[in-house]
Amino acid sequence: MMIKKLVTYEDMGLVQWGVLDETETGVYGAIALEEAFFTPLPETLLEFIRQGNEGLLALADALEQNEKTHAVAAQPLDTVRIMAPIPHVERNIFCIGKNYADHIAEFDKTAVPELPKYPMIFTKATTSVIGPDDLIDPHKNVTSALDYEGELAVIIGKEGSNIPVGEAMDYVYGFTILNDVTARDLQANHGQWFHGKSLDTFCPMGPFLLLRDAAPDTFTVVTKVNGEVRQDATTGEFIFTIPQLIQTLSQGTTLLPGDIIATGTPSGVGVGFNPPKFIHSGDVVEISISDIGTLTNKVK
Repeated sequence: MMIKKLVTYEDMGLVQWGVLDETETGVYGAIALEEAFFTPLPETLLEFIRQGNEGLLALADALEQNEKTHAVAAQPLDTVRIMAPIPHVERNIFCIGKNYADHIAEFDKTAVPELPKYPMIFTKATTSVIGPDDLIDPHKNVTSALDYEGELAVIIGKEGSNIPVGEAMDYVYGFTILNDVTARDLQANHGQWFHGKSLDTFCPMGPFLLLRDAAPDTFTVVTKVNGEVRQDATTGEFIFTIPQLIQTLSQGTTLLPGDIIATGTPSGVGVGFNPPKFIHSGDVVEISISDIGTLTNKVK
């Protein structure tokens, strides 16, 4: 079988990772494959990413043996708890602001909004990461302007710095979905965006990691709140492409396997409506990106 999507999950209190089966309803666990075929596979998905092509070849060999022997059955996804692909992020979460012209227009009401000459870069705290179906804490004692931002996230697969645009995609391991949850009032109060975007639970990610070679040239990004479509765009509308972002971020800065780049959000965020449509306790945010899946989180 072709390896397309990887997943981190918890089963009976044990956090592990695996590869989705062809129906995408089950997972072949790395632990089970290793035990059945004596194939050395690391304990975490981050460690597997660090192995690069060598790891993928070992996994492909185990899956090929399993197709012949059927020694390992796929475990149904609905029996496990799916987590963020890298649940305890040990690397950077780079975020890009204002990468869609229509999103800029939500904030700049001039007839022709000025587009940035360079990518706007900020980060989110690693402690903000949660997985699919985990609850978003509204932090009502801190903010009264809770917002969502559906984004495609790039996962870096190998170390590099000063990476040319033409080689940038070689450093991409895969893609996932990220919700750049934001406290708009804190974002405005502090000028710098870090605090307003880094409260605990403000970085839902998942549900799967789509490998680069299985990805389309262009993704569609659709965000719904309580079933209402709020965002609907494609990554073809980026102001700065993924290779351009990687080139910029790697200038004088070493990117490492497991680094995450959130590529920016399209128009349709809550603050862009008049009056604003912020999210509140009980609201459900669903972000669907073509070929990856749907990331769903409810506000606690």
